[in-house]
Amino acid sequence: MKTKQLLPLLALVAGLAFNAASAHEHDQPSTKPAVPSEASAKEGSLVEPTAKDAAWLTRARADYPLKTCLVSGEELGGSMGEAVERIYRVAGQPDRLIRFYCKDCLTDFGKEPAKYLKLLDAATGAKTAPTDKHSH
Repeated sequence: MKTKQLLPLLALVAGLAFNAASAHEHDQPSTKPAVPSEASAKEGSLVEPTAKDAAWLTRARADYPLKTCLVSGEELGGSMGEAVERIYRVAGQPDRLIRFYCKDCLTDFGKEPAKYLKLLDAATGAKTAPTDKHSH
């Protein structure tokens, strides 16, 4: 008699275990290797500086060519307080400091980073370009 009572219970436990395993299988990452798209391989990401970045950040701040936000054009350190700083990282390229007026500017930068990086490049070139004081 006990065997007849255990069979439905065992069937229920087996069914629950199968459903749990099946649901868990969908949560697992794919075993296929991720192939980065060509676009994502060239794009960078904004990361918040950490304590490891402190020495680099000090040098990057000293060399930063702008007193205004790349996105909003507002004066850095103005009415919103301290500038929001992020490091723009692209694999295989040097890190770049980007300073923003506020956190809202991070979103706008993320939509068109190439546009803003060109502005930063132009400002960096203007800051480091030698001036010819001789007149001909």
